[in-house]
Parts: sequence; structure tokens; C-alpha cells
Amino acid sequence: MPADAEVEPGTLLVAAPTMVDPNFRRTVVFVIDHRDEGTLGVVLNRPSDVAVHDVLPNWGGHVAEPQAVFVGGPVEKKTALCLAALRTGETAASVPGVIAVRGPVALVDLDTDPEVLVPKVRGVRVFAGYAGWNSGQLAGEIERDDWLIVPALPSDILASPSGDLWSQVLRRQGIPMALLATHPGDLQRN
Repeated sequence: MPADAEVEPGTLLVAAPTMVDPNFRRTVVFVIDHRDEGTLGVVLNRPSDVAVHDVLPNWGGHVAEPQAVFVGGPVEKKTALCLAALRTGETAASVPGVIAVRGPVALVDLDTDPEVLVPKVRGVRVFAGYAGWNSGQLAGEIERDDWLIVPALPSDILASPSGDLWSQVLRRQGIPMALLATHPGDLQRN
């Protein structure tokens, strides 16, 4: 069975405490698509200093706080992706301008009129760039213990950057994984 067999749209890839790649250190990646050809996701916990209003004026007042563009990953940083958490009772099939990812989480077509979409969602977040892996690449990183695969909650895509999403996600996994949430990051500071 391949190491990435548990990865599917709507799961989280949580960087292991030993992850040294600065693009992914202490990150939480929401998987949007996973198939034999590769995997696509966005980093949930890297807000930028760029206001959504500055790059997508129609969406600026409609995104979750902080109303900043988040750095979705190191690939195609000039490409914008948007995720939404649909309100209870709404489905991606009944909401125009979205594509289902998993459960109440959907990918948003940014050409959609936000005024039509906003009443049907709990919140939206815009990401610049994405995290992407070619066929077999993610499996290799999982085998190397770079990533932990855990279930996502719809609220994860809208989590406030003032909290530590990386630690929060690990803590809710239970023992022994929850203990990783206390990892200091820099062992010299321990």
C-alpha cells in the first residue's frame, strides 16, 4: 500500500516537527485534490501582509478575518485559489460558483459574484499559490516522516492566524500524536 493511501481531498497534511523545508515548517496543508498524477493543497496557516481588497477588490470585504491573502504554497504564487466553508444545509451542488472538495468545503470560482455566494457560506479565504506534489513525491515525503495525515474540520480553512493552527490540529488527534504539539520547534530553545 503506498504511503499516501490515506491522503484524499479534505485531509490535512501536518508538517512533522522535524520538517526543515522553510516552505513547510510547522504548516498545515489542506488537500484539495489527490490522484495518481499528483496532489494539490494550500497552506492554511501562513497569512501575508497583502489585503485581499488590494488584489481582488470584489472579494475584499467578504473574506474571513484577517482579510489578508494567505500564502497557499511555493508554487504559482501569482495564482489565487479560494476556499469556502458552506453553511449548514448548503451543498456545493446547490451553490453556484463552487466545486465540492469534501463535505462543506468547496473551491470557489473567483469570477463568481461574491454577493450571490456570501449568504450561503460561513466564510471564504483566498490563497496565493499552492502546494503541489508530482506523482509519487508526496508518498516519498510521507515515508520519510515529513508529514502527518489527519482529518480536517471545515473550521480549519477559516482558522484565525492569531492561534497556532499547527498545535491545535495536533492536540485534537489524541495521544501520542497530541504530544507533538508541545514540540518547541527549535530544540536549542528547549
